Amino acid sequence: MAEPIHILVTGGAGQVGLELQSIGWPEGVVLHAPTRAELDLGDAASIRAAFAAAPFAAVINAGAYTAVDRAEGEVAMAFAANAMGPTVLADLTRAAGVPLVQVSTDYVFDGSKTEPYVEEDPVGPLGVYGASKLAGELAVLAGNPRSVVMRTAWVLGVHRANFLKTMLRLAAERPVLRVVGDQHGCPTGARDIAAALKVITLRMIADADAPTGVYHFVNAGETTWAGLATEIMARSAEAGGPSASVEAITTADYPTPAKRPANSRLSTARLTRDYGIAPRPWQDVVAEIVAELNAERAAA
Repeated sequence: MAEPIHILVTGGAGQVGLELQSIGWPEGVVLHAPTRAELDLGDAASIRAAFAAAPFAAVINAGAYTAVDRAEGEVAMAFAANAMGPTVLADLTRAAGVPLVQVSTDYVFDGSKTEPYVEEDPVGPLGVYGASKLAGELAVLAGNPRSVVMRTAWVLGVHRANFLKTMLRLAAERPVLRVVGDQHGCPTGARDIAAALKVITLRMIADADAPTGVYHFVNAGETTWAGLATEIMARSAEAGGPSASVEAITTADYPTPAKRPANSRLSTARLTRDYGIAPRPWQDVVAEIVAELNAERAAA
């Protein structure tokens, strides 16, 4: 009988971490997703202890400090989890000779480009969160030559808090939703992100020469937050769930502590070329999540 393949997943209680645990893995793969009490990305000693728990064949770092606005006032906390944590993981995985897959974000860009961003485009984070995630990217790429940084954006799912679930909750409370309509991006399913991470990680474990470096993964197509909200409302109404009308407003109408990029669109051509991953349309993701949440509500 073949030896089990152990994979360490950080951020197991997050949107992507939960999906990584629920999607099917090949027989023999054992996923380890320690709780934050067991693996705190802001605590180097706890990272080392978690990594020593099994002979890991790879690490997927799906954990992060993600409170974008709060990060403006919690700089040290954001950098501890998003920069120091990946630095420690890069050192540990390099020493063990195993790959590291790091989840990153569109917030490394300033949003001033008019076309979708490609991996080589200049970075320029607008806030602390983006800067801390960029520092993590650089640490991973410099610290372990067998690493992939996978940037994603506008994450939606059935688990935890996210924009889609917030819109459905608000639609049950008010007739009109005022949503920003001048920020453009690519809504992306947490389940789809997990599936892409699975493909990359298994390939890197099996093939020492698997492609490395920075990749973008988002679902196909683009919209604004107001456009996404409109689609969510339409799908929810079809499924017999809460719905409201959507009024597009400007970023200036909805000030936040952290600035958001006006353009978060990411090109996924490199990922398709190197790993054969072709993202499905974001509208399919919205329909799937809304249907799942509606079924849960109906069963409750």
